Amino acid sequence: MKKFIQILSLSLIITACTPQELQNVLGTIAGNGMLTEQEIGLGLKEALTIGIGKGSDQLSQINGYFDSPYKILLPEEARKVTDKLKVIPGFSDIEAKLVERLNRAAEEAAKGAKNIFVGAIKQITFQDALSILMGEKNAATNYLERTTYRALYDEFQPVILNALEEVQAAQLWREVVTKYNTLPLVQKVNPSLDDHVTGKALVGLFSMVEKKELEIRTNISERTTPLLRKVFAKQDNDQN
Repeated sequence: MKKFIQILSLSLIITACTPQELQNVLGTIAGNGMLTEQEIGLGLKEALTIGIGKGSDQLSQINGYFDSPYKILLPEEARKVTDKLKVIPGFSDIEAKLVERLNRAAEEAAKGAKNIFVGAIKQITFQDALSILMGEKNAATNYLERTTYRALYDEFQPVILNALEEVQAAQLWREVVTKYNTLPLVQKVNPSLDDHVTGKALVGLFSMVEKKELEIRTNISERTTPLLRKVFAKQDNDQN
């Protein structure tokens, strides 16, 4: 009842205020510990930035992808090629070599993922922030993926291409395809590895961000800054 009276009183004050008076009232409320729209927006961006940072740092380590649930395997079209070549001397373990190099490329690319993602995070509007905060446990990650995936893909793919060249995965794949296409009675192929690796690498990154978002939402000890503690306390209070 007390809470209802407080809300009713606030509503009456707001409807009676001029714009300048309303601004003063809201300023007083914010000063008393209530969240501003800007704080909510900045808090969510901070949470996502932390998630991106920790996620990309973890995945960019040696075996970050290779020994994780997000390990990148060959696409089906490529496995058809490697399966045919396994009986040829020098190519018996070609699939294992390629898989390792694909994951090394993703690990290399993940080093530069943070700046790409942070740029996208900055585009989240304050208007969207409250609905994200009070949404599902992965609402922020879903929003980021929904609104930025295409742009992130376009920026990330050249990074993957360079990484594939750096770890000599692209060169090895060219050798595999060249050898495969000399076999009798096979349909010549050249499936794109960069598209496959880019897509899978982004799946892993978004999954890591979702994991970190969940930790911040559910584990108070993960809220490592005053702003995070203040913003996500609202989520805690409204869910109780």
